[in-house]
Amino acid sequence: MKQTIVATVVNNPGVLARVAGLFSRRGFNIASIAVGVTEVETVSRMTIVVDVDEATCEQVTKQLNKLVDVIRVRTLQDTDSVARELLLVKVAVDPRNRSEILETVSIFRANIIDVSRTSMIVEMTGDEDKINAFINLIRPYGIKELARTGKLAMARGERAVAVEADEGLRAV
Repeated sequence: MKQTIVATVVNNPGVLARVAGLFSRRGFNIASIAVGVTEVETVSRMTIVVDVDEATCEQVTKQLNKLVDVIRVRTLQDTDSVARELLLVKVAVDPRNRSEILETVSIFRANIIDVSRTSMIVEMTGDEDKINAFINLIRPYGIKELARTGKLAMARGERAVAVEADEGLRAV
């Protein structure tokens, strides 16, 4: 079962390698990982998706909390969180299929961010199922290049994995 783990960490070189190494040493494959700076520039947020059972996820979470640069770790459940991915895909186009592709882009509420005579780049956000459905529909036209982020997730409502500015500095 896929588990979503969100960790706030000190924004230092090597932290990503140490976190990924923890999973690697235990033989767990990371399905996706997305990392970026937070509202506090000394703190980064990692969203890690790993295919493990709940007990193993709890064990990994405890081990993550022991790493020096880790500030806070939380497992998010699909029912009480919002999750999205970003897709950039370059699709082959020609005069015969251009309107069909444009219609598909419109149906999925995606955006065309670059157009040339033989291709267009489409940007789309959504959950994993929506992204996969879009890819499957445009695949017959010819995908020239594809890039997608891992899952980004956030707890609904008042719950947060946010960090105060001084908390991020203390963790250094």
